[in-house]
Amino acid sequence: MRSPTWTEDELVLAGALVVKNGWRELRTGDQEVQELSDLLRSLPLHDPKARALPEFRSPDSVSRKTTDFATNHPRHQGKRTRCGEPTLRMITALIEREADMLQAAQAIEEGIGSGEFHLLPEQHDELQDDGSTAVEGRLLVRRALVRERDPKLRRLKIQQVRRNGGSLRCEVCDFDFARAYGGLGEGYIEVHHVTPLHVSGHGETRLDGLVCLCANCHRMCHRSRPGESWRTPDALREEMRKSTQPGAH
Repeated sequence: MRSPTWTEDELVLAGALVVKNGWRELRTGDQEVQELSDLLRSLPLHDPKARALPEFRSPDSVSRKTTDFATNHPRHQGKRTRCGEPTLRMITALIEREADMLQAAQAIEEGIGSGEFHLLPEQHDELQDDGSTAVEGRLLVRRALVRERDPKLRRLKIQQVRRNGGSLRCEVCDFDFARAYGGLGEGYIEVHHVTPLHVSGHGETRLDGLVCLCANCHRMCHRSRPGESWRTPDALREEMRKSTQPGAH
């Protein structure tokens, strides 16, 4: 059995370590590498048999991954190591959105340190069909999905909308379930965790951090293309606007 491919969560953590080291690789004996190895081996992402392999995210393997990050940075002058597309996409994300991605790494570390991520059940759609997830990592997606599906939270959000005089319409496309389906659709809407994954801490979710969406728009907000984050409702509206422009198809 071979060690599994690095996940986005693991790449965020390894990449963040390299960024903090000035985009320089770290050696096997470095304390930060030893600590990251221990952390990666504790993530609730892989089969226990894989995690039991001696080479699984060993300090040597972590050091090699930091070399991939360092030598494939656009400014690196020497020879580049060969690495996969996920690592290259993570390098791009760290360059273009350094603060966000470092915050995502911190959120993962805090979620593991608090024990929260070990308690969260896997969600059937935390991975896309191609096995990828949002660039911030699967564990942050899992936490957001669990919160969205909390029936109490959904009920409170609906109450807030009605209390403020609003109707249960999709905040992106204006779809109204009751108008389309009559009594069957009365009172139905889905809620989406609009707060960016990297700042969604382990504290209580605020109702203002949720938006009401129809099932289609909700799915499109969640749909992750490799190297991307979940999109916000505003970003989805822009996607829809662009798709209706002449010559868009």
